[in-house]
Amino acid sequence: MGSVSALRDARAAASPRRAASQPAWLNLPEINRRLAAEEPTGVVRWAAETFGDGLVLSTSFGIQSAVMLHLATRVVPGIPVIWVDTGYLHPETYRYAEELTRRLRLNLHVAQSPVSPARMEALQGRPWESRDPAALDRYERQRKLEPMRAALRELGATAWLAGLRAEQTRHRAALNRVSRQDGRVKIHPILRWTSRDVHRHLREHELPEHPLFAKGYATVGDWHASRPVTEADAHERDTRFHGLKQECGLHIPETPGTDESLDSSGL
Repeated sequence: MGSVSALRDARAAASPRRAASQPAWLNLPEINRRLAAEEPTGVVRWAAETFGDGLVLSTSFGIQSAVMLHLATRVVPGIPVIWVDTGYLHPETYRYAEELTRRLRLNLHVAQSPVSPARMEALQGRPWESRDPAALDRYERQRKLEPMRAALRELGATAWLAGLRAEQTRHRAALNRVSRQDGRVKIHPILRWTSRDVHRHLREHELPEHPLFAKGYATVGDWHASRPVTEADAHERDTRFHGLKQECGLHIPETPGTDESLDSSGL
């Protein structure tokens, strides 16, 4: 969890992959056709060969994060892993992150807002208590989106691996395995995996589950924006953001209509 330069040195020592800049032109429809039936490890391998040292991986250390971390680091040891720490994660998540970092020898880059949680609350209050969608969007932008974008810039990322799955939200169901987001190529190796596929991989490789899974959580983020599933929930993502939206914005392209797209009704 050191400086960016230290991370790059560690990554170079861990992996002999060649450095490659983002191709000036990629035929995304053709790439998606070619990778449609490819296994996740094959997609990761293609990404590593195509983007070299420009490739990074993001994680939330959420309920299913161990799967993508395991898949990617088996193929690309030393890949920079960006973790956005809002300062409001569950204690179990922080301990889970420590466990997976040690076990998988992650090259972890922690991205945080320069505004501490205490300073934010003193000046802006606790936006989640109002349940105002606009206030929640500002919170997510400050504590998640801006730190993530800064980390991508600092690491010189040209391509980004993410563990999104189509069955999670309507927005994700419309994604391709390879796309573009804010000037970078975004790759989703396990996009077509189901929850059953995920849990099978966890069992086969004896990967630890997030401690909150046993307490009824199907998805987990900040302590104030996630809760266990109940019988009243139509979808697991109803347990996030007080049911007001399905996405925090990290995985939605930045456009003039971004604020509207963060509302679950627009996903």
